[in-house]
Amino acid sequence: MIFECHTGSLVQRVIKLTCTIADWRPATSFYYGWLVIGTAATGAFAATGVAQIVIGGIQGLILDDMSWNRSTIAFAVTAGTLASGILSPFIGKLADRYGPRFLMPLAALVVGSCYFALASIHTIWQFYLAYIIARAIANPNLIGVVPQTVSVNFFHRKRNLVLGITSMARPIGGAINIQIIMLIAQSFSWRHAYRYLGVFSLILILPLFIVMRRKPEDIGLNPDGDQALSAEKDSDSVRSLQPPTSKPEFSWEVREAVRSSAFWLIVIAETLSILTAGALSFHSVPFLEDSGLGKGLAATALSISVLLGAIVNPGWGYMSDRSSPRTLGLVALAATILATSLFLVAISRDSITIGFMAVIIWGLASGGVNVLSNMMMAHYFGRNSYGAITGLTGPFKLVGLGIGPALGAILHNITGGYSVLFIYAMGAYLLAIILIFYARQPSLPARSNIEEDSLI
Repeated sequence: MIFECHTGSLVQRVIKLTCTIADWRPATSFYYGWLVIGTAATGAFAATGVAQIVIGGIQGLILDDMSWNRSTIAFAVTAGTLASGILSPFIGKLADRYGPRFLMPLAALVVGSCYFALASIHTIWQFYLAYIIARAIANPNLIGVVPQTVSVNFFHRKRNLVLGITSMARPIGGAINIQIIMLIAQSFSWRHAYRYLGVFSLILILPLFIVMRRKPEDIGLNPDGDQALSAEKDSDSVRSLQPPTSKPEFSWEVREAVRSSAFWLIVIAETLSILTAGALSFHSVPFLEDSGLGKGLAATALSISVLLGAIVNPGWGYMSDRSSPRTLGLVALAATILATSLFLVAISRDSITIGFMAVIIWGLASGGVNVLSNMMMAHYFGRNSYGAITGLTGPFKLVGLGIGPALGAILHNITGGYSVLFIYAMGAYLLAIILIFYARQPSLPARSNIEEDSLI
């Protein structure tokens, strides 16, 4: 808490009571970290109302209502994503220091308010203002840096599995929100859908404040819910009882991580893959519509694609806890190249069916690429500065994500089709494979030897 809790005067007793109420948390029969992860997922679901994947899926509704062109929305998404990237390093530092308990409820308040503003827009500048603010706040606080930092702090042995589960919230929430907005638009309008999202976001403020915590040690727990061994036990028995994973993990500082070539190779590779995924996901629905598929079926293809890509993420995480995230990242990128080639097959054969399947298979193949990069960061650099380290990568990744829709729109406008976009995508994924191949685990900094000697 910001203030100290002491007994004494009436004011101090009131402060103590306030502290007690504020520090209350629900009791669980299972490890509290799972409740934290589940609650964070609801925040991510609310935030996906302005996620790139959702706006890409429902852009036709907004364009028909406002009589805008496709580039208008694409550039708004780019601006909002870039703003999110600018904020990410600052949010990462705050996540390490203060945790999610105040960051996430405040973000839910801002995003919910912006949803009501989006529902009432009549001009382009109103759309840009509401969308950019919502996107800038939602992504790092409710979808990206903060929930990922919480996952790394609360789990160690199951860290990659939990990162995989956490990463499901955005795509699954996005896929569900696409369908919800489409369904509501059929009976009312897309504006009504954003009002409902606004109400839901505001309701989330209280549970986010009650449940979320910075790390398990703050509430007397250990990562993964492990029981601490008594210091009074004989050292030999302690050694025999402790699992191999109980050895303290060395955590890099930000300045140490950025000096390693592995950090930058991962950042560049992830930026490339995110830029490419942003372009393909945002333009997959227009691609299918231009091929002759209706808006509803095109949006359904994207939803299925996103859902399948999300479902496989815990599997990637489970395997990464037992294998190398880097090796799995190479496999995922290779599969994504093969899946992307199906778009070119659909164009060459002028087949709506192949195009529909290409969107789904690409989502399934590409779903684990970015989360595996986050797993590599946690595996290489530890947890104490994970928020600051991943926050520092935010501007690069979100610049790529923001440029993606605009790049796709520009390539489509210049060429009058999508072939060049898909060829570019395959080349970008190939370059990412080369970068990840060389992003081997770095040697520990000299400070690790000093810390190890102090423990002997």
